[in-house]
Amino acid sequence: MKIQHKVTLLIVFLLILDQVTKFLVKTNMSYGQTIHVFGNWCQIHFIENNGMAFGVELGGKTGKVLLTLFRIVAVSGLIYFISLMIKKGAPVGFILALGLITTGAAGNIIDSMFYGLIFSESPFHEVATLFPEGGGYSSFMHGRVVDFAYFPMIKGTYPEWFPWKGGDSFLFFRPVFNLADSCITVGVGWILFFQRKYLKTL
Repeated sequence: MKIQHKVTLLIVFLLILDQVTKFLVKTNMSYGQTIHVFGNWCQIHFIENNGMAFGVELGGKTGKVLLTLFRIVAVSGLIYFISLMIKKGAPVGFILALGLITTGAAGNIIDSMFYGLIFSESPFHEVATLFPEGGGYSSFMHGRVVDFAYFPMIKGTYPEWFPWKGGDSFLFFRPVFNLADSCITVGVGWILFFQRKYLKTL
């Protein structure tokens, strides 16, 4: 199978999986609800955010639109860069890693662009409705990203001698994220750890 077909299948498969998991969470869980999968360290915890990966946000409606537009430009640039790398005969691992980053960015773009139009709000103790009467909870490009993967694996307290944080409690891993976020993280990590030699030749 040609590399362009491999990367296309990877992107399409992971995009579908990302959206299926988000739809399942959005239409079966109320905001803030938690399902314990493996004890307390592996949970499905439904929240939404207006911004970037792992819950980072840009303020206001203007920031939201700018972020979505930036993502669209970034995805377009990544698709062009992938086609360029294929023509140059770049390593398969590098191209697939770029595909993962593209998938992650595109997955969260879909939420931002369309979820406000097709879903009702997700209030506490209630489940959202798909295609509600009267329209969704927001306008085009103002949807919120669905996050649900939560791994609070280690809880403890910083030792008293620890600078600035001594005596404070800590939690690892705190962020709540989704499959799209994971694709970006894995793709970037793959490039940094395994494709550094190729990066030097660009």
